Amino acid sequence: MDVTISQCFIAVDDHDQAIAFYRDALGLEVRNDVSFEGMRWVTVGSPAQPGVSIVLEPPLADPNASPEDRQAMAELMAKGMLGGVIFATDDCDATFERISAAGGEVLQEPMDQPYGVRDCAFRDPAGNLLRFKQPLS
Repeated sequence: MDVTISQCFIAVDDHDQAIAFYRDALGLEVRNDVSFEGMRWVTVGSPAQPGVSIVLEPPLADPNASPEDRQAMAELMAKGMLGGVIFATDDCDATFERISAAGGEVLQEPMDQPYGVRDCAFRDPAGNLLRFKQPLS
């Protein structure tokens, strides 16, 4: 029995900004765009990984959430405390240049890590942490 990753979720507060970032800066394709009861979910993914998707979801996808809970989620998201994604790349430096040129918020420039990767980090427009790693050979 194999278990693989199919989808993961990232909370975003502005789907149009998120689409522009994930599609235009990262090169991901938009696979689905669904609205339901005033909320929106946009599925993106790498053309090189058709079976793995990231769903860009509202910060609190629960129509019954209280205003206080929504505010708490918005504050945590603004601080980048709702998780993140680590992407793999075959050229960390070129990836860094591409995302920087597109206006990505740089958290860390490319650097070799003692655990065997060269990586860099950005925040997406909603504040989520995104790391990009390349194995050191």
